[in-house]
Amino acid sequence: MPTPESTPAAMAAERYLREETAFRLGALLTESPHPKTMTLGESLRADLPAGLKQLLSVDEDIAPAARRVMALEAAFPRLRAAMVRTLRHGGRIHFTGCGATGRLSILLEAMWRTFWQDFTRRHPEHTTLANDMEDRVRSVMAGGDFALIKSVEGFEDFAAFGREQLRESGLSAGDLVVAVTEGGETPFVIGTAWEGVAAGAAVFFVFNNPADLLRHHVKRSREILDDPRINSLDLTTGPMAVTGSTRMQATSSELLVLGAALELALADLFVERLGSAAPALPGASVPGIGVYLTRFSALQAALAADAGIAFLARLVELEESVYARHGRVTYLAGAGLLDILTDTTERSPTFMIPPFRMDDDTTSPVSWAFVKHPLLATAPAWETMLARPLRGVSWTAETYTKLDAPESLQQRPPLLTAERIRKFRIGNEHDPSRTEADDSALILLLTAADARQADLLRQAFQREAPAYRRHAIWIMDGTVHPVFENALTLPWTPPDSPLRLWTHLAVKLVMNTVSTATLGRLGRLRGNGMVWVNPSNKKLVDRGTRLVAQQTGLDYTAACHALHAAMENVRDLQNAGKEAPSPVALAIETHRTKAAESYPVL
Repeated sequence: MPTPESTPAAMAAERYLREETAFRLGALLTESPHPKTMTLGESLRADLPAGLKQLLSVDEDIAPAARRVMALEAAFPRLRAAMVRTLRHGGRIHFTGCGATGRLSILLEAMWRTFWQDFTRRHPEHTTLANDMEDRVRSVMAGGDFALIKSVEGFEDFAAFGREQLRESGLSAGDLVVAVTEGGETPFVIGTAWEGVAAGAAVFFVFNNPADLLRHHVKRSREILDDPRINSLDLTTGPMAVTGSTRMQATSSELLVLGAALELALADLFVERLGSAAPALPGASVPGIGVYLTRFSALQAALAADAGIAFLARLVELEESVYARHGRVTYLAGAGLLDILTDTTERSPTFMIPPFRMDDDTTSPVSWAFVKHPLLATAPAWETMLARPLRGVSWTAETYTKLDAPESLQQRPPLLTAERIRKFRIGNEHDPSRTEADDSALILLLTAADARQADLLRQAFQREAPAYRRHAIWIMDGTVHPVFENALTLPWTPPDSPLRLWTHLAVKLVMNTVSTATLGRLGRLRGNGMVWVNPSNKKLVDRGTRLVAQQTGLDYTAACHALHAAMENVRDLQNAGKEAPSPVALAIETHRTKAAESYPVL
């Protein structure tokens, strides 16, 4: 009979403790608890408006950080100039990232492509220019487009994977690599930065921890930061509202700053390429840097005001009431499809709720939330959302061997192809799994970009609605409000801009707040700790270990063993097709149960 010390879980824990010290990141600011939200989970459950205000208060950290970078430091104008220079001379801009920053990279590419596709429709006489410019911005996400909807376990842990994916993207000298990692330490993203240097491209490294802190604690980060060939863009905002949840303030600051840089570069290039005969730049004229900062502060203030809190509370209450009855929420979206998909995807690893499942999977739990395009079938919905064909990763066992990947990947290469991505049915095909639960809700989300199709979207919504028990329309721009009755409308009108940056920022902040508050109300936060996180990579194993230690009083080593034992138990449940708890939450509860049994009541 195996002893506790010889179980697979115990051996995996010892191996992690021995070999993965480079992933102990508790000293980083993004992994620290924010003092404003120490009671967040409890506040959300006791008083939703008060909890929402507490959650949103951390977004106040974004504008000062963006102002420091955009208005006071030289790195931002260098980035803008590098973008213009790259595009002027026929090069490409490659945004790289993993997890939330990978999805951000995909969004930035889609924003750019959508602009030029819309421009072609309005000005067919400039089709040649638009076709040339559209392909000049590309995204490289760890795991390819598959990771947009479901995390690819462990991909972000290997610098060689980043280098290989960037090579396959067609990187060449004269290109620009913008490597984005909230923590500043992700090996995949660091690998893309080094590949950019090797190829003779310009490289910017974008991160959200103080550079000096990274230099002191993380060797791979220090090497990047100290290399004179690499430009640093330090977007430190402080700790996240939920400890370690960089999908929130860190990625929001990156979308603001990088989106602004791309819009400003577009404006510079637009005039240069089309000259005095150029048509008006679609959208409002691009403002100065100060206006970007003022507008973001106005958005944040509008959400935190009483009307904004009331709007958000209605959204949270709807989702919470459905999930409390073991129901499912289905979003319908046109122009906002990618934004909603990103948030619903990120709920799974953050709060350990079932990820999206493929259409031929009848055994895995059904995802609590999903999003569909009501006017298009799945294949065109994917290409319309991304503004390009799908990009899978088709690596063979030989590729993983060449990259010195773990043996598990060499023996069982993950299927990350475009064909497999299309099995996630985000189109208007009928899906009975969305309505067969005890409760269900259909939510139509509209943005200003949907104005031309507003009536078609309403008709599609009305056709689908009878199959659902609850219905709602969420409008992110008051300009489309007159078309709909009884809609919930964001109390702020996003300013127009060429890349629709303000709409994307508004939807992101709203959805991040709604999903975090909803799951917090359902008990998946303790204080500001995401104790239901899924430890799917080495960084998250470290975060989970620290959460177990914090909640139980165990030291790091004992907490790591407790977490790995729980991870093994959770895998057994998942292999049986059951909805499983987070290993972190299970480890905490198991320890507390054992502690209670050790001290019986006399």
